[in-house]
Amino acid sequence: MEQQNVFYATGKRKMAVARTWLKPGKGEIIINNKPVEEFFAQDAARQMLMQPFELTNTTGEYDIKVNVRGGGAMGQAGAIRHGITKALFQSNPDFRQMLKKAGLVKRDPRTKERKKYGQRGARARFQFSKR
Repeated sequence: MEQQNVFYATGKRKMAVARTWLKPGKGEIIINNKPVEEFFAQDAARQMLMQPFELTNTTGEYDIKVNVRGGGAMGQAGAIRHGITKALFQSNPDFRQMLKKAGLVKRDPRTKERKKYGQRGARARFQFSKR
């Protein structure tokens, strides 16, 4: 979906899904209708979603609007980063190589392992008593 220099991409990480719109602007980031500083209290999460811009030297060149749901704070930050990465190389295909080298293009496949029946967790067993 590309209209008047608006680039759309979906990013995913763990259980979080981020719908990301990128358009040329002055570097404003809005996540779920809140500024990024208000949405992410943790500095690490804000740094994570700025990685693609730092690698491509485009910090402050794009306005970002994101709708994100599911998962926790760091999972959402990872999903937003993935969405921004995909939208960035839509805007300029030359960015793909450097973003791929940094490992930002591929979706992180690691998710929580499901709990198994007859056990306390995914791998943890109930305590065994011999007597």
